[in-house]
Amino acid sequence: MNEGQKIDRRNFLYVASTVAAATGGIFATWPLIDSFNPSADILSLSSVEVDLSFIKTGQAITVKWQGKPVFIRHRTMEEIAHARSVDVSELKDPETDEDRVRNGHEEWLVMIGICTHLGCIPLGQKPGSLKGDYGGWFCPCHGSHYDMAGRIRKGPAPRNLELPEYEFLTDMYIRIG
Repeated sequence: MNEGQKIDRRNFLYVASTVAAATGGIFATWPLIDSFNPSADILSLSSVEVDLSFIKTGQAITVKWQGKPVFIRHRTMEEIAHARSVDVSELKDPETDEDRVRNGHEEWLVMIGICTHLGCIPLGQKPGSLKGDYGGWFCPCHGSHYDMAGRIRKGPAPRNLELPEYEFLTDMYIRIG
């Protein structure tokens, strides 16, 4: 065997062992990489369907979606008119009432019930609970007041209550997520 064949053989062994080590490394780390995927119980919560037919006008319910409370309110005509009469230029996070509801379903307000200041859950869903200065929701932790469209009106919260992705499957059935 001459010197040239030894170098070619050595190079082949280097390349082959590098490829084998890389392949072994990938197989060894795959369980770790796969563990970052959401588990089956989380995937099952990626969307939730809600029957709205039992919610009376003026009533609100809370459902859980992806571990978060979602406020669903069946607003009265007076609440809708009051929310639409607000001068948007006065708001900290300007957004019209029409932007916060689905066209054709203005009486239904669907939003994530987490204060945008520090992640508390505002009061106002239950009858008789504090609703704040604007008749919507009130976060007692730091004093954020939201109106009947979930818009921040007073307090330290920087943004309106967030809106989840949702769609109306029928007039009385929605899918959140």
